[in-house]
Amino acid sequence: MATGSHMHNLTTLIKRLEAATSRLEDMAMSLDDPHSPKAVGTTAAPEPVATEAPKPAAPAAPAAPPLPPQIQDFDTLINKDVQNFVDLGDNIGGLVAEQSKAVLQAFKAERTYLYVSTKARKPEPQPPELMTELHNASDNINMIRESNRPSPLFNHLSAVAEGIVALGWFFEKKPAAFVSEIVGGIEYYGNKVLKDYKDKDRTHIQYIQAYYQIFKSLAAYLKQHYPKGLTWNDQSGIEAHEALRQVKAGSGSGPGSGSAAPPPPPPVPTLNVPGGVPPPPPPPPPPPGIAPAAAPSSDMSAVFAQLNQGDAITSSLRKVDKSEMTHKNPSLRAGSTVPDGAAGQSSVSRSKSPAPSKKPKPESMRARKPPRKDLEGNKWLVENFDNPGEIVEIPAQQNQSILISRCNKTIVKVSSKANAISIDNCTGLSLIVDSLVSSLDVIKSPKFALQIDGVVPTLLLDQVDGAVVYLGQQSLGTEVFTSKCSAINVMLPPKEGTDEDTKECPLPEQIKTYVKDGVLVSEIVEHAG
Repeated sequence: MATGSHMHNLTTLIKRLEAATSRLEDMAMSLDDPHSPKAVGTTAAPEPVATEAPKPAAPAAPAAPPLPPQIQDFDTLINKDVQNFVDLGDNIGGLVAEQSKAVLQAFKAERTYLYVSTKARKPEPQPPELMTELHNASDNINMIRESNRPSPLFNHLSAVAEGIVALGWFFEKKPAAFVSEIVGGIEYYGNKVLKDYKDKDRTHIQYIQAYYQIFKSLAAYLKQHYPKGLTWNDQSGIEAHEALRQVKAGSGSGPGSGSAAPPPPPPVPTLNVPGGVPPPPPPPPPPPGIAPAAAPSSDMSAVFAQLNQGDAITSSLRKVDKSEMTHKNPSLRAGSTVPDGAAGQSSVSRSKSPAPSKKPKPESMRARKPPRKDLEGNKWLVENFDNPGEIVEIPAQQNQSILISRCNKTIVKVSSKANAISIDNCTGLSLIVDSLVSSLDVIKSPKFALQIDGVVPTLLLDQVDGAVVYLGQQSLGTEVFTSKCSAINVMLPPKEGTDEDTKECPLPEQIKTYVKDGVLVSEIVEHAG
């Protein structure tokens, strides 16, 4: 009984092993044949797909550093007040529009200067290129005014030219007060525009009022950021030249200008891949008659081999025929070229190219000499003063003469009676003189202003472009002589006991000459109207 039970268990175990083996065989067949019905529920492995290599991402542009608050506020002043003034100038057009655009350039140049001061230490001495753009814009504004004195819009041009001086507040200890004082000079001409166009054209009134607003906003800006004058980054700043280079390189060199991200580099062409860029074609063959250049040697052995040829080095040179020698053929010297010789040789010109002309160095790049005010014997020497708003007083005596040269945008005051004064090569000089024994000579000094409080017998002006002479009651007997001058105006005082205004009288520039009774006669050309 026990033996039968063991046999039954063994039979059952064998059947279970056969069933398991059958199932394993079925699973193996289903893996070999994915389309077999027994493969239901299994997933075939996907075929590999050729993928392109990922292209390198373009490098992200570095984030621009935030602008200092004083530069952000100055940008607001330019984009709001100055731009509104320029838009109104465009509506008027002509010289007004041209001058208003120069004002915008002047403010942008000042913005560059301010941005440099936030990055750099205070330079000693200050490099002239920091102020070059501002000087150019200011000179352009003044030139538009002085070159168009007969214009009916002269008051517009004068108001703008008087106000642009306020941008020189860098050298003032109280810049806001300095700008407020300049506004008075703007209003002298601006109020004339407001009066003339009160019932005519509203645009001209808005134009002048917009110009007033610029300097009111500038004074408020200076009270907030520079109450005691311009400041520099003396603790962690860099050199001024380097700061100027960075500002002009694009790190915010203008209001509203942001440096755009550089374009991504072109993708690298894939060689030997269908659809890739083919390699460039080989260079074209050289023209006939010209031997291709030999590939450079990896060392200097070829050079030394040629040097070691000695006299044989000239064996490859072509011998010149006598018919081609200019010293033996006068007919060849008469012409400018020699006829062509062997094939491949070009004609040779005997004429020499002119030497390049040497241009003078710009004034901004010249080394500036220190200012000087010395008394040598009986002569005062005043030279090299260049500081807008500075007053140079000369305590001269009656037997002393004064020589003023190379003084720009400076006020010279002679409070006592002197012998004579000579002025040479000064730009934008203003002179206040009491009395002179002899004469006052002015040579090559544009934008000259003179105020005579006492008696000056003679005033000589030579090669002066743009001058204003203010005469007092005691100086009405002054004789004015002009030569090669233009835009000279004499301001006559009002008559005593009257309410008249100062009278502006331009000196004549045109002379008419004709022959009368065998003699040349010259007369002043008078303009009607």
